[in-house]
Amino acid sequence: MTILDGKKISNDIKNEITAEVKKMKERGEKVPHLAAVIVGNDGASLTYVGSKVRSCERVGFESTMVRMSNTTSEVELLDKIEELNENPEIDGFIIQLPLPPQIDTRKVLMAVHPDKDVDGFHPTNFGKMALDMSTFIPATPFGILELLDRYGVETKGKHTVVIGRSHIVGRPMSILMGRKGFPGNSTVTLTHSHTKNITQITSQADIIISALGVPKFLKAEMVKDDAVIIDVGITRVPDETKEKGYYITGDVDFENVSKKASYITPVPGGVGPMTIAMLLKNTLLARERHML
Repeated sequence: MTILDGKKISNDIKNEITAEVKKMKERGEKVPHLAAVIVGNDGASLTYVGSKVRSCERVGFESTMVRMSNTTSEVELLDKIEELNENPEIDGFIIQLPLPPQIDTRKVLMAVHPDKDVDGFHPTNFGKMALDMSTFIPATPFGILELLDRYGVETKGKHTVVIGRSHIVGRPMSILMGRKGFPGNSTVTLTHSHTKNITQITSQADIIISALGVPKFLKAEMVKDDAVIIDVGITRVPDETKEKGYYITGDVDFENVSKKASYITPVPGGVGPMTIAMLLKNTLLARERHML
């Protein structure tokens, strides 16, 4: 059994990006600039955006954090997005989710210019991805592809089962794993909360990608020997015996499933670190596009 070490691979990617940025500086060129918009004071969101800003500093990117109050109106947020769309200094920006209830999330994500949409959420970019055109791939699916690639996990002709159909992970992952090329060329089954006999389906899978958000959903009896397991789930489970009052776990019963798997991602330290690394990679791509 091989651990797919997202922490190590994300560090490798950050080192590669750092070297590229160093060359840009030596040539006197503009370095990539990522902005993050956060509305409100959600603790998890602030932590996540903070780690993105620190990652920018680590690789030599410029970064801007735009903080807006919890009472921000939809119009105010849309005005701010338009400002970022038109700012030539900003190569890419993200809108940290979730947004407060008075704001229509879909409307906001649609307002981000596709050329600056480094999260890969805009329908233009999603459509290009589905058509195998060059575009921004959503950071978490992009990170999963990179892990499979760098560990040389064979995907051609394999049966991939994706659990969860969110627009952020499940649905794009099902498209990407079925595309021509590597990683890809697998036969994909997309499962969700209404799928019947899910154990029957997962027990036939060569690769399982679980993005459900249900702690320890995937049990050992649901997995065949030597399957590849990608755990995207991350849930805080209350536990008063822990110093923080909770522990973090994924969708997979790691202790038991790992005994059967050929490759498996841990939680934390698997897919999570890859998401930020690929956001940086998308920002680098955005900067290259703007230089053309």
